[in-house]
Amino acid sequence: MSFVVAGLSPEPFAHLFHADEAALAAAGAIRYRADAKPGFPCRVTLDDAEPGETVLLLNHEHQSADTPYRARHAIFVREGATVPARFEGVLPPALAARLLAIRAFDAQDMMIDAEIVEGAAAVPLIERLLAAPNTAYLHAHYARRGCFAARIDRR
Repeated sequence: MSFVVAGLSPEPFAHLFHADEAALAAAGAIRYRADAKPGFPCRVTLDDAEPGETVLLLNHEHQSADTPYRARHAIFVREGATVPARFEGVLPPALAARLLAIRAFDAQDMMIDAEIVEGAAAVPLIERLLAAPNTAYLHAHYARRGCFAARIDRR
């Protein structure tokens, strides 16, 4: 089963890139300079920021459905990320290099299955979960820190 992993739209974050520290603090965001790779996985580009690049750490609601699974968590966004990444049938670099929690949701936004897998071995799991008739979409999370990584849909 073919799948698509899509990065977040940069539009909701664009106004923060040129904000001063007080405005970032008011928005609950923090500016960092990446000092290692891997270490700062961008949710727009779905790759790690290069050392020296500026990223924002902020809270993002990745599961907005009015269910018990409604969720927010910290994410990094690269400053200057302008185009959401789109990967078809393969995992993006930031996901492929990490331990992942893959969570399957149905059309009512209820979690129906979940597994932990090394990113490099995740494709068969993704295909199996998406092949289930009651799966509407998947969410990938970085298993160690719990942060939302990306949404995965059927292609």
